[in-house]
Amino acid sequence: MQSNFKNPKKAAADPQETAIAVLGWLANEPDMFGRFLALTGVEPAQVRNAINEPAFLAGMLDFLMNHEPTLLAFCQASGIAPETVAAASAHFSPPGLSSGEY
Repeated sequence: MQSNFKNPKKAAADPQETAIAVLGWLANEPDMFGRFLALTGVEPAQVRNAINEPAFLAGMLDFLMNHEPTLLAFCQASGIAPETVAAASAHFSPPGLSSGEY
């Protein structure tokens, strides 16, 4: 039996996988990683445990989302679309005033 769907919809990217990709990219960009750590106050030795914390992931994704050149550099290096990063950021971030969730 042949499917009626010629182009099945691609599954949405997993926010956790996107966040891990961002961390991997940051770890390979020493200046950027140093800036991120300085802004967050997280020590390099704490990163391994922090990756399990949604607030850390939200902060890391916000770091990218708040600076378009950094976001675009990550997207170009990883092949991950900016919309995917935005969706992951929204997933881990608490609702804001513009979210309509209040």
